[in-house]
Amino acid sequence: MTKLSVNINKIATLRNSRGGNVPNLLTVASDIQEFGAEGITIHPRPDERHIRYQDARDLKNIVATEYNIEGNPIKSFMDLVLEVKPTQVTLVPDALDAITSNAGWDTIAHQSFLKEVIQEFQQNEIRTSIFIDTNLKLIEAAAKSGTNRIELYTEHFASEFEKGNTEAIKPYTNAAVLAHELGLGINAGHDLSLDNIKFFKDNIPNLAEVSIGHALIAESLYLGIENVVNMYLHRLK
Repeated sequence: MTKLSVNINKIATLRNSRGGNVPNLLTVASDIQEFGAEGITIHPRPDERHIRYQDARDLKNIVATEYNIEGNPIKSFMDLVLEVKPTQVTLVPDALDAITSNAGWDTIAHQSFLKEVIQEFQQNEIRTSIFIDTNLKLIEAAAKSGTNRIELYTEHFASEFEKGNTEAIKPYTNAAVLAHELGLGINAGHDLSLDNIKFFKDNIPNLAEVSIGHALIAESLYLGIENVVNMYLHRLK
C-alpha cells in the first residue's frame, strides 16, 4: 500500500502572506490526518518564507501519522531535525535561494557527505531518504550511502505525462525495480497530481510513499481539501 503524505508548505505560504495565524497550520495538519492522509511533510528553508523552524517543532505534537521533514542538510536544518526527531528526513540538495526543488542528489560526487549525514540521523532513529533522479548509477550509489529510502524526483514524468507522453514513466519504473533489488524503500514526489497519480502508482512497483503539496492544495481550492485527500487515497489504493 502506498501512503499519502501531504506537504503543507503552501498552507504556511498563505498564512505568512497576511501575518497572523490564518489559516492555522497546526489545525490544517490535524484535519488532513483526520481526513485520512497517512503523513505530513514539511520543507523548511533557511529564509523561513513558508514553513518556519518553530512550525517544525510545534507540529511534532500534532502529527500522529508519519512526520517527514525535507531539506538541505546544512547545520541549522540538521540541528532542527535532530531536535524534532521526525519519522523520516528527506535530504534535498536545494540551493539557498531555490523556489522549489529542481534536482536530485549526485550520490557519487557527494557520497562521503551523504554517508556522514545519514549515519547521524540513523543513530537518532530517524529514517532517511535521498531525493534523486532516475539515473541508475546514482541509485546504486544511493544504496552504498546507507540510506533507508530514495525519493524519486518526478517533475520530468509529470511534465511529459501532461503532453501525453506515457513512455516517460519507463525510467522511473526501471529505477524503482533496481532500488528494490538493492534493498531501498521507494518514495516519490514533485508535481504529482490527481491527473497523473494513478498512472504513476500503477507503474511503480513497491512504491511506499508519495509526498504531494502544491497540486493537492491547488486542487483543494475547487474541490475542498477533505474531498481531494480522499480522491488521492482512492487513486493510490
